[in-house]
Amino acid sequence: MPRSNRPRRPASGRGPASGRGAGGKRSGEVPELDLERARAGIARRESAPDGEWMVRTMTAKNAGKTYICPECSTAVLPGVAHLVVWKDHHLFGAAAGLAERRHWHTNCWMTRSYRYR
Repeated sequence: MPRSNRPRRPASGRGPASGRGAGGKRSGEVPELDLERARAGIARRESAPDGEWMVRTMTAKNAGKTYICPECSTAVLPGVAHLVVWKDHHLFGAAAGLAERRHWHTNCWMTRSYRYR
């Protein structure tokens, strides 16, 4: 009879070959943290004369759709880094503010005019 190449478990059930760490899916190497993705997922609060805004950076790697920038009315193309912006304190609540978020070119957001819309 051929020998098995698998390690045998000790009779007591304890030891280096027992538990989840032995040959399981979790025993591999831990993946390295993607700092660009971690930074992009966090929204920051910005104050301006036109109100309080939540601003999240969308990296070029994560930008997969075409949007229209509300400032310049041109397309924010896939693969272009931009900002996602929504009102922090919306009249109808936080969910409504998040539903009305807009995608801005970074330069358009930084140089926007604060006129009444």
